Amino acid sequence: MKITGNELGLDNIGLINLKNVYQNSSVKTLVNDIVNNGEGVIGLRGATMVDTGIYTGRSPKDKYIVDEPSSSNKIWWGDVNRKISEDVFDTLYRKVVDYYNNSDESKTYVFDGFAGADSDYSLNVRLVAKKAWQAHFVHNMFIRPGEGELDGFLPEFTIINASDVANEDYESMGMNSETFILFHLGKRIAIIGGTEYGGEMKKGIFSVLHYLLPQQDILSMHCSANVYLDGGNPAIFFGLSGTGKTTLSTDPVRPLIGDDEHGWSDNGIFNFEGGCYAKVINLNKEEEPDIYNAIREGALLENVVYDTETKEIDFTDGSKTENTRVSYPLNHIDNSVNGQGKPSIAGHPEKIIFLTCDAYGVFPPVAKLSAEQAMYHFISGYTAKVAGTELGVTEPTSTFSPCFGGPFLTLHPLRYAELLKEKMEKYDVNVYMVNTGWVGASAKSGANRFSLPKTRDIVNSILGGQIEESKFEIDPYFGFQIPKTLGDIDSNLLNPVRAWNNLNEYHATAKDLVRKFQAPKPAHYSQSVIIYGINMCFSITVVIGVTMCFNF
Repeated sequence: MKITGNELGLDNIGLINLKNVYQNSSVKTLVNDIVNNGEGVIGLRGATMVDTGIYTGRSPKDKYIVDEPSSSNKIWWGDVNRKISEDVFDTLYRKVVDYYNNSDESKTYVFDGFAGADSDYSLNVRLVAKKAWQAHFVHNMFIRPGEGELDGFLPEFTIINASDVANEDYESMGMNSETFILFHLGKRIAIIGGTEYGGEMKKGIFSVLHYLLPQQDILSMHCSANVYLDGGNPAIFFGLSGTGKTTLSTDPVRPLIGDDEHGWSDNGIFNFEGGCYAKVINLNKEEEPDIYNAIREGALLENVVYDTETKEIDFTDGSKTENTRVSYPLNHIDNSVNGQGKPSIAGHPEKIIFLTCDAYGVFPPVAKLSAEQAMYHFISGYTAKVAGTELGVTEPTSTFSPCFGGPFLTLHPLRYAELLKEKMEKYDVNVYMVNTGWVGASAKSGANRFSLPKTRDIVNSILGGQIEESKFEIDPYFGFQIPKTLGDIDSNLLNPVRAWNNLNEYHATAKDLVRKFQAPKPAHYSQSVIIYGINMCFSITVVIGVTMCFNF
């Protein structure tokens, strides 16, 4: 809908007398603009394909938060949340505003909608952009308003995307590059310049929710979630990239709530988003049919390689980037709660699953965690990169990301850990660790990754409660409870001590992994645990006789 900027109140944020403003344009209109503006083309089954310029992923070193009185003493300052002064923000804000005010001959796109499917806790978001494809992206990713929901709408957080604007004075401002992603939490506004990548807007609002919601005792989570067909037995899946978070939460008998960002309040769990943003590198129709079938009219593909004449996509080609993506509305997934015409919410989770891809082959394929172990591994956020997944990675490399989402945390990680502990205890939720990586040997041995069908059987036994019928034994290094038997799975595979053929190699590898857990960690491992009363110091191994302790 064409509207003036003043009618939307854009003059209140410095965008003065804009006449060429379009609020919540239809996908059809946006796609026409994308094609007519030369921003992209129509491809597979009517999906739109665009390139995102020199940035094909987020630029975390260019993300800053303004050091201002209302938020300064709450922010987890450091490499994730870099400080920037109000003076620098004001200078770049004027630059962004001037860009918009001097380019009214081209369309300004405004998306007004919501972040958070639970209406009690949703955030009114406004995203302003000059590129039609960016407007298409946010239309897919955020919760679209229903009839009448924009009546009296007032944004509670605004992002102004000026991706064509570069900061040539970055060095004198002490910044990383000409690119900037700046958040002013006091003014509830953010500005983006120098990067077109849509994920900056998606994860930007996620970081804002990570700031706002925990202050209301709501746990914000980087996780996927699903339920049974009747809406019962909700489960959440935490895991870093490559652990199977999206794959394992996609289940034919369990509709998807969401694949990436959720909150946990006293009402239950709720999706923050209205869409999915899936990787499509090496996408296979048979292995991931839900994602493949979601690529149709209304979907937006990024940085894929395609035949310029036939528009046929080569999903195996990572020459532009390994981070090829597609965004689409949740209702493109038939087996989703949203696809059933319902809001993406559920009751309190009955199961929590931590996913790790242990390339060292030390973790068992499944283990039950005590409350203390759950806190420890939530804060650790362990997985391992495998040779071939990133340039220069030739050996398994341990990776630790607090709360399984360190790059998006705004408050100190212990705040999220405290909330998880409180909710686990209040709602009596069991936590399990599932290793989707290697069992019985390390990745560098040439052994195959643990069978995906077996992993699905394990997850189903957790969700169905069959695992609780097992007898358990204690893992000799991490103190996990390991089931002795589980369905039709070979019992020798369940315990690494029996799964490895070379016990000497197993013990050496296990001790090495324990030392990696013990190694000094970044700044988030610097405060006393007494702050939140979580005892994170406990004996985690009986073999090498050490105490695993992070001094938070």
